[in-house]
Amino acid sequence: MSSSPKNLALPAGYQLQDYKINSVLSSGGFSFVYLATDKNKQTVAIKEYLPTSIAVRSDGATVMPNDDDIALFRHGLKCFFDEGLALAKIDHPNIVRVINFFRANETVYMVMQYEHGKSLQDYILGQSGAVSEGFIKRVFSQLANGLREVHAQKLLHLDIKPANIYIRTDGSPVLLDFGSARQALTENTSKTSPSYTPGFAPPEQYFDRSQLGPWSDIYSIGATMYSCLSRTSPAAANLRVKNDLLVPAVTLGKDKYSQALLEIIDQCLHLDYLERPQSVFSLQKSLLSIVPKSSNKTGMQKLVDAFSTPLKMDKIVDVLNSPMNKK
Repeated sequence: MSSSPKNLALPAGYQLQDYKINSVLSSGGFSFVYLATDKNKQTVAIKEYLPTSIAVRSDGATVMPNDDDIALFRHGLKCFFDEGLALAKIDHPNIVRVINFFRANETVYMVMQYEHGKSLQDYILGQSGAVSEGFIKRVFSQLANGLREVHAQKLLHLDIKPANIYIRTDGSPVLLDFGSARQALTENTSKTSPSYTPGFAPPEQYFDRSQLGPWSDIYSIGATMYSCLSRTSPAAANLRVKNDLLVPAVTLGKDKYSQALLEIIDQCLHLDYLERPQSVFSLQKSLLSIVPKSSNKTGMQKLVDAFSTPLKMDKIVDVLNSPMNKK
């Protein structure tokens, strides 16, 4: 959070239309996310557009762009609003649910359903060893269902990483924190910090944004799966382009994971976007077709059933503990 008092978050107890601000969930260079309560006492998350490098908060709440950045601020504001409008049309269990968005304080707010659970990042760090293959296949196959809906709306996420994937208490994943406004701002000014996350952003996000497409999010999915194996982020793509020292997944996970899964991860992490899966459907199909060497038809059917039905925690445990997922 910025140290400038003009860019502090809205205070606890602040009444924002029908919502009462309780606390700050997260903050960055482009927005604040608050934990809030609606008029029915339901907990929600509210995202506020506030690019701190080109705007300040005045009079305790109002967001005002710098005199030289009014046009840029408004461009980002429109993109933020358009993002909310597009996400509000998506009602999918694996995509964060936008339930309202509105203008106030000379900026825009996006109200989202609050999810209970933990981030994939926290899940990975909480494991004593590498994440299981069954978990990886289940989570990313389900996540692909939601991402297909996003791409169908002509949206790209462009910031998929463990911190932006939430694992609900029932074990199902949900994709958070879309950033089209961040993308719009960084494309048009040098005043805003880069919007990509090193290790998870594809090379075209650094060098040639005209090449961005579904394959760009697929690179980030591959990097996130890789982090499940390595418990850390892979090397940044801009460094890999100069001197690729990334240990391939087929080497890193040898004898721990199926060859098919490791090859999929490496394909997603290909520096040439044309060599990656070109659609999320293609990636999902590959993930679902993986049959570990020790599996049998009955075990595979259990996994397929788990993918195609709502998951409960005891079901997840049963599947992950089945013979097909044990070496």
